[in-house]
Amino acid sequence: MLVFVLVASFSVMVIGASGNGVGVYINGSEFTGNVRVQDSTTFVGVRRFANTVDPSASVKYNYSTRTLTISSSKLYMTIKDGANYFVANGRYLYTASPVFMKYGVMYAPIMLLAKAFDAKISWSNATSSFYVTSGSGGILSGDLYYREDEVYWLSKIINAESGGEILRGKIAVGNVILNRVRSKYFPNTIYSVIFDRKNGVQFSPVANGTIYKNANSESIIAAKICLEGCSINNGILYFVNPKISPSNWITKNRQFYAQIGNHAFYY
Repeated sequence: MLVFVLVASFSVMVIGASGNGVGVYINGSEFTGNVRVQDSTTFVGVRRFANTVDPSASVKYNYSTRTLTISSSKLYMTIKDGANYFVANGRYLYTASPVFMKYGVMYAPIMLLAKAFDAKISWSNATSSFYVTSGSGGILSGDLYYREDEVYWLSKIINAESGGEILRGKIAVGNVILNRVRSKYFPNTIYSVIFDRKNGVQFSPVANGTIYKNANSESIIAAKICLEGCSINNGILYFVNPKISPSNWITKNRQFYAQIGNHAFYY
């Protein structure tokens, strides 16, 4: 499972496939498409990458929705200009640096594209290059990958705690839940973490009943992104809204990480 670290800086370096910088090789041959490095992430032209990894793939662009659709017998994927995620076989793949168009070319992170196509990818420090080898042609479908109960409860706590916040804030809330699941100090399932009462009710939506409200669409997307392994920080275990609760046990006893949206996150 891939984990993607979120970054905030913005810089762009244009790199040719055969120029100085990052190289890309697919199935043993040098990639002839466009390559760019942005926010320390390598982006490639989606259309050329798709047709190189899988020559049978159909690639179509909808100008009204600014969406690229890639389809084959093994993969159905949509990528929208400016979005922080794209959808491959019902799976939600997140990128901190958004997908973008430049001179008519749609760019997306090479790591996520390789994952979507179920291709093997490796990096060589010696050559400063990525090496991609075609795989099955398509990532395992979301219907088979996601557990329904995990999406259900994780999306509900994300919605109840941060339903009106930016996607990054929703992901951070989801990260806290999953970090607790992995911690030896908390229960080991999403449901049991949410309803943990060992030291009192852990989350206010459990106490006030808002945990049972239907999750909005972006909260469901955020839950799936978290379940893909996307993590803002693997160590955060607590969050609090400082406007509502400026001084409590968390702020006094835990190490501060960052403020994201309305919540302050702590280790």
